[in-house]
Amino acid sequence: MKPMRCKRVCRCLLNSLVCMLLCWSTAAAIQSPPLVTEIKTAVGEVKPGKSITVPLITWGGDMATILANGNSAKTAAGSIFAKQGFSLNLVRQDDFKKQIDAYMRGESPFLRGTMGMINLAAEVLNQDPRTRPVVIYQLTWSNGGDCLVVKSGIRSARDLKGKTVAIQAYGPHVDYLAKILKDAGLSLKDIDIRWTRDLSGTADTPAEAIFEKDVDAAFLIIPDGLMLTSNGTVGTGAEGSVRGARIMLSTKTANRIIADVYAVRSDFFQAHRDRVEAFVHGLLLGTQELKARFGHKEKDLSAYQSLISTSAAILLDSAQATADAEALYGDCEFAGFRGNVRFFGDEKWPRGMNRLVNEIQSSFITLGLLGRNSPLEQARWDYDSLREGLTGIDDVPAPRFKTAAVAQVVARKQAMGTLGEGELFSLEINFQPNQNDFPENLYADGFRRIVDLASTYGGAVITVEGHSDPHKYRRLEKKGATPIELKRTRQAAKNLSMNRSIAVRDSVIRFAKDAGVPLDQSQFTVIGHGIDQPKYPQPRTKEEWLSNMRVVFRIIQIEAEDEAFIPLD
Repeated sequence: MKPMRCKRVCRCLLNSLVCMLLCWSTAAAIQSPPLVTEIKTAVGEVKPGKSITVPLITWGGDMATILANGNSAKTAAGSIFAKQGFSLNLVRQDDFKKQIDAYMRGESPFLRGTMGMINLAAEVLNQDPRTRPVVIYQLTWSNGGDCLVVKSGIRSARDLKGKTVAIQAYGPHVDYLAKILKDAGLSLKDIDIRWTRDLSGTADTPAEAIFEKDVDAAFLIIPDGLMLTSNGTVGTGAEGSVRGARIMLSTKTANRIIADVYAVRSDFFQAHRDRVEAFVHGLLLGTQELKARFGHKEKDLSAYQSLISTSAAILLDSAQATADAEALYGDCEFAGFRGNVRFFGDEKWPRGMNRLVNEIQSSFITLGLLGRNSPLEQARWDYDSLREGLTGIDDVPAPRFKTAAVAQVVARKQAMGTLGEGELFSLEINFQPNQNDFPENLYADGFRRIVDLASTYGGAVITVEGHSDPHKYRRLEKKGATPIELKRTRQAAKNLSMNRSIAVRDSVIRFAKDAGVPLDQSQFTVIGHGIDQPKYPQPRTKEEWLSNMRVVFRIIQIEAEDEAFIPLD
């Protein structure tokens, strides 16, 4: 066993549960059987008493719960939760297996995890009607706290085919992996998985596995990803990095994959629906106040410092770990009132709860982590009753990208011939000669795909690139046309391809709006390549000729281009 290279704590040491589930040795590969075959905890009634135990995990979103509890593990007088009549005991539990045990025994009615983790446990928890999980609240989306690190030679998600990927068994990244593969036209069967026991901080983690010669990529928390890539550049091989390793994709770009939620036991929900609703209202108020504390820390520095030091003590075991606590906050995007309404209530949105459940469980069944589909319930709140005390919940979200800056970034990449760098996925649609319209009935499948990608990778730029066929230009060349004629023909083709790019972009945005999924137009940038990049420079068949007439969508990561991106508050 090699000595571990890093003991930094972040995101969550979520699922050390494997060490209690599996026989493990350095000589044998970790396996990942369904939890339903591993967990045999007897179901008990929720223990009565004034105080309710609420689990936390090491994640920035849980600061909202801490603040609502009065910056204390036990509910403080005058706090948001105290005003609602609660007496809560916040307990950090990064071992999800222990959370499940306490939940099933009745020691806590709550579960705290990612949607992937809740789905992973759904089959075993649905065996008893009392413990069926009801998802009641979305805290956050991971927005930079998790990443995929790859070695040299892997430039896009498609390049993962046939490669070995290290990932924590039962951890928060399994559905992240499955979604990326699906969007690249691959499946979990197209790669080899190297399961690890832990997520971070031990000798059996993805961060350690990627040092092995036969491991090509790893899913990691961002501190480990930064270490392995020489602080987010390209690994040099020094100071704990892997030579040639880079972050191919983080949740700053793929910011609609990992959702952190609270769930509650069905029997507790049915008996105490009003109390559960009050808990959710407290979380909404806590989130609002937390964002205000961070956004205007100079107005009440002592209150901010108290929040940070208390959060560091509860989440990181050290009141002095304030910088790490601030980093935890920066790694997540709070859903808040608007996000919860959309997540639970908008059936048309590609990243809503029910769609995520179907997506996650389908991939888990393929992988053998679930034996069958296990429906998840949601609370179905009347959100009008949760508005009290909340402000700014009716405003329209601002564009997330600075349009002019994005155009400059894309133009710079285009001029340098590096537009393909940072590409995650691509999709193309073809058109006929003289076609200027792109009706939904002909392009619905492609448009739906783009809407899904735009919704999932909200931190990525989507280029809409028009290409024309060079056949007419080649014929003029052959006939000895003048340089002016050739220049005009080339420019006309460029203008035509730009107009088609704009028409396709507008058609996609209109298609999404009609489907009830409004897209952020600032995420899209149009390019007219004209005849500069034909698939077939000398088309010899009608098929080759038609293939040159296309519009290509590329989903490009631009995390390094800070001037182009406006982070959400």
